[in-house]
Amino acid sequence: MGKLYIVPTPIGNLEDITFRAIRVLKEVDLILAEDTRTSGKLLHHYNIGTNMQSHHMHNEHKMVEGIVRRLQAGENIALISDAGTPAISDPGFLLTRACVQNKIEVDCLPGATAFVPALVNSGLPNDKFVFEGFLPVKKGRQTRLTLLAEEPRTIIFYESPHKLVKTLDHLATYFGADRQISVSREISKMYEETIRGTINEVLEHFTTNPPKGEIVIVLAGKK
Repeated sequence: MGKLYIVPTPIGNLEDITFRAIRVLKEVDLILAEDTRTSGKLLHHYNIGTNMQSHHMHNEHKMVEGIVRRLQAGENIALISDAGTPAISDPGFLLTRACVQNKIEVDCLPGATAFVPALVNSGLPNDKFVFEGFLPVKKGRQTRLTLLAEEPRTIIFYESPHKLVKTLDHLATYFGADRQISVSREISKMYEETIRGTINEVLEHFTTNPPKGEIVIVLAGKK
């Protein structure tokens, strides 16, 4: 029986990948990639010639059974996402669960995840925290924010740049404009930036300076 490798990939700087990850990607029989065009740049950079196949949120449900069969037949397969660790706000959970249910070994390599450097860099308490990923876009957002308003631990969100200002406005409404917050974008890239302050101060900054790139929001818990 083969093995499924969960392989983190750089979130920005291509040097942020482990030697082990490169070796695994070279040795496996197949790489499942969220976007083969994006991952192709990484593989080309490290001279990795392993075959790739698309595995993303729109096809993962119907692909899982076939992948499990290939693993059971002895193939070793690596799963990667466009950036960071698969299954963290990216595809990966369904396949991992299926492998566990079928007693197929899963080996998750340590590596890049955007929220860890954002949390550490925020200056907010990081001994206890809760990772929320992306908030619901419409249905359920109000309920989720109302619940989180009582959360004493530091809270981490992912957000897209075009929704950041609206989300900060919602956070000010539910958590109070004076709650401390840190917003990091473009982590490990050339234009990496972290803006810290109250929600209102950070909201004013990004209202004046529209953000670009991937966003991590780190919000102080309720005192």
